[in-house]
Amino acid sequence: MVSRFEQRIADFVRDNRLRGSAGRVLLAVSGGADSMAMLHAMCALKIRGVIDAEPICAHINHQLRGAAGDRDEEFVREVAHKLGLEARTRRVDVRGFARKNRLSIETAARELRIRGLLEIAKDCDCDCVATAHQKDDNAETVVQRLARGTGLRGLGGIWPAKLFGKVRFVRPMLCVTRQEIIEYLKERGLQWRRDHTNADCTYRRNYIRHRLLPALQAGCDGSLAEQCFDLSRSARGYYDLVCRRADEWWAARPNLHSERVTLDCERFLAEAKPVRVELARRGLTAAGCGEKDITREHYEKVLELAEQNAGGKRVELPGGFVARREYAALLFERVQDEQEAATTEGAQIEIPGRTMFGRYVVSTSILHAREGEMDSCFHRNGRGVERHIERFDLDKVNSPVVVRPRRDGDRFVPLGLGAAKKVGKFLSDARLPSDVRRKVLVVADCEKVIWVWPIRMSEQAKVTDRTCKILQIEITDTPSPDERKEVER
Repeated sequence: MVSRFEQRIADFVRDNRLRGSAGRVLLAVSGGADSMAMLHAMCALKIRGVIDAEPICAHINHQLRGAAGDRDEEFVREVAHKLGLEARTRRVDVRGFARKNRLSIETAARELRIRGLLEIAKDCDCDCVATAHQKDDNAETVVQRLARGTGLRGLGGIWPAKLFGKVRFVRPMLCVTRQEIIEYLKERGLQWRRDHTNADCTYRRNYIRHRLLPALQAGCDGSLAEQCFDLSRSARGYYDLVCRRADEWWAARPNLHSERVTLDCERFLAEAKPVRVELARRGLTAAGCGEKDITREHYEKVLELAEQNAGGKRVELPGGFVARREYAALLFERVQDEQEAATTEGAQIEIPGRTMFGRYVVSTSILHAREGEMDSCFHRNGRGVERHIERFDLDKVNSPVVVRPRRDGDRFVPLGLGAAKKVGKFLSDARLPSDVRRKVLVVADCEKVIWVWPIRMSEQAKVTDRTCKILQIEITDTPSPDERKEVER
């Protein structure tokens, strides 16, 4: 007969569609009370035909507690054997990983635990992993996020299901409290392991569990864990509605490039604020920015930026990312290092010949006027290599000719205009996106700028019907290996 505790878990699995189509489910078992209750309850439900998925036991040894951790691993193996389950384990070096990546022990343990479970799931051909998070864990999560600053999505607490790549992590124990779990184990005479580090309040999570939540509970009518659970369930319902609208918007409108996402500001601002926050979150995620350190304050600043009808403004974000307002667009991108060429003063161009300048290849040749019928040319091949060709009246070019980054105060006479203009002003008036402005180079002779690459050549060096010899300059932008991979996708 299925106990009331087990039936509640079965109902929660059904109501939240946690079963899916998984033929096998990997149970993440630490040996503690929560995971042991999940292990026994899921096995009981399988035996009684309430669930169909075949359970497999998985244990991650964090190697933080020496012999005690090894005994936990052995305990889980023994219990799995008695239940007739396959048991898989992984050992991970949490301290070394935390030190190498400058992470807290808590964060490093979580990251390696998820990696380990994903590896085991792949080895066992499982697309579903069950973890033993319960109602009190959810309350701790909600309070922790409130203390840090959160929004509607954060109030959703621990979600019943979450995707990590193609593997679905499910939380069938979210419907029960820690006290109910202890009662279930005691009623059935089941053993579990105790981790003494769970009492160490120097860890933020333990401080919330042992100090903050009891103080809050003392001033509450009813169960704080239950109230947080109800709050999270309501927040997830509202967030689902927000996501449906964001899904419609996202499917058609963003412009996605490598480490840069561009959103149309007018359409972005037409959405309700919760939808705008979700779109901003998706924009940052698509650009490669993690969500861990992004707070409500960051999102507020991004929304304020979108409302400002002025280009050039930006919001600094964690992880080296920025949000920028550029004309009618809102951009999310990683702050790029200045192009390699900008670290040099410039290079004298060999005429005729071939000159390397940072990531650029400059090829020159001298042609007779009758060979110079072709206009300026641009070509991009399938690997992202850009080739720009321009032709000049050789007699109007005074050697030496150099290629260099543009400088403040540079002026030239754009082709088709009769007066000189500052290069910076010319680029601004052309309303070019910032990524194009950043890559601009200047080709200049000893007196003047003859080409603002790759935008426009100078009126002062153009080919006419009186031209006898033509200087052809081709500049090829060779992308980095990472950029080539992005183009090939």
